Amino acid sequence: MSAEKNRAAREAGEAEAAGEHYAIVPRRVSFDWHGTPLHWIPDEPTATHVINVLHLLLPAGERWFVKVFKEGLPLVTDPELLKDVKGFMGQEATHSVQHSYVLDHLAEQKLSTEAYTRHIDFLFEKLLGEKPPWGIPFPAGKWLLYRLAFVAAIEQFTAVLGDWVLRAEGLDRAGADEIMLDLLRWHGAEEVEHRAVAFDMYEHCGGPDPACYARRVATMCVTAPVLLWLWISGAAYLIRHDPQLTGRPRYSLREHNKAIDKGLLPPWRELGAAIPRYFRRSYHPSREGSLRRAVEYLATSPAARAAAGAVGRAALGRRE
Repeated sequence: MSAEKNRAAREAGEAEAAGEHYAIVPRRVSFDWHGTPLHWIPDEPTATHVINVLHLLLPAGERWFVKVFKEGLPLVTDPELLKDVKGFMGQEATHSVQHSYVLDHLAEQKLSTEAYTRHIDFLFEKLLGEKPPWGIPFPAGKWLLYRLAFVAAIEQFTAVLGDWVLRAEGLDRAGADEIMLDLLRWHGAEEVEHRAVAFDMYEHCGGPDPACYARRVATMCVTAPVLLWLWISGAAYLIRHDPQLTGRPRYSLREHNKAIDKGLLPPWRELGAAIPRYFRRSYHPSREGSLRRAVEYLATSPAARAAAGAVGRAALGRRE
């Protein structure tokens, strides 16, 4: 395993250094949640539920990514980008499914999330759907460009979070559930893998239009505060409805900051710094995170290795 890990990391590092193309492929992973406790970071309900907000947002959010990219496919004229976009869509579809299974697991533990996730469904399916909300008269094709820009802005944060969770040794020290950690790190590694695809898709479809940069800035100015609000409100919802917490539990910024100090949550400064970087005209997401670190984890991830083994067995079966 160590040799495979080193080889994968070396190849990814060489490709990254040489500016060579790195192929993006979906991995058909699966996870067994039966042994995962509700508080999968022991004695840390706030940290647990702040991270659990991912499961509230991503099933609907990543389905929406795929729908938007599917609409944009006819605009892609670059064959290499087209391959990346299709790989991105495959990865995001798998992420959506796997996080939805965690919601099922939470429901089995008497923590229902439907009252919250229906608002997330409305956000992505109605407000950010195929037609502009409230009949706003966007010129033909422009609403799609805005939605592609929103995907690129969101992906800026998923890349930062993905790189953070791959480095988050505090979660290991706290005894976090191994299955949940593998889900988060497998997902985080794939976010780093495809960190530039949404940005490249938006820039490609927007073309030389002078409004392209302004649209990129405007959508980030909306995305950042909305994501912050969704994250805080989602954590508050999960803590408030947690059946294992007594009294009248509430989300606490103090407890959140304590969890950051323990290395259980990403620092505010690290998240906030992603915004001004994104505003630079010369910015490109390929500078976010470490592809080498991501590929190194994917070479050892139990779920990713099992998925690769299943693909190999299926290929052998077809040959026979």
